[in-house]
Amino acid sequence: MNDKGMLIIYTDQTFSLGQDTFIDSVADNGNVVVFEDNEETGYFYAVDRTDGIRILDALHIYDVANVIYKNKPSNIKILWTKDEMKAVLSINNYYHAIFDFKDRAGYCRNGFPHSQGNWTLINNRLLTEELIEKFAKE
Repeated sequence: MNDKGMLIIYTDQTFSLGQDTFIDSVADNGNVVVFEDNEETGYFYAVDRTDGIRILDALHIYDVANVIYKNKPSNIKILWTKDEMKAVLSINNYYHAIFDFKDRAGYCRNGFPHSQGNWTLINNRLLTEELIEKFAKE
């Protein structure tokens, strides 16, 4: 994924799956994403903070009970494209989700949940290697 250059790391930290975690990343243009582990599930959110906090879209990342290596520290990175219109969630150097603020789309590895609300303009939310490659060529 290059989108006019490269991905820029805005957040890079260690966390433990299954422990209460809240990590936000705010782009200079006002776009905001949040990763949350509530001790049962991991979710990635697109958020609007213009008037309080409003969730625009949510992407399921994992169920803690189903993660094999949950007892090991994990590395989370939130990366943005140079134009700050796409945010990428990487855990242990694996892309799990992408929010595209320009096209109002969210993608994750299991495509869950189905789009709810009126922010997301797409139906197929499944993040595939082909989709990542497509973004890389834009």
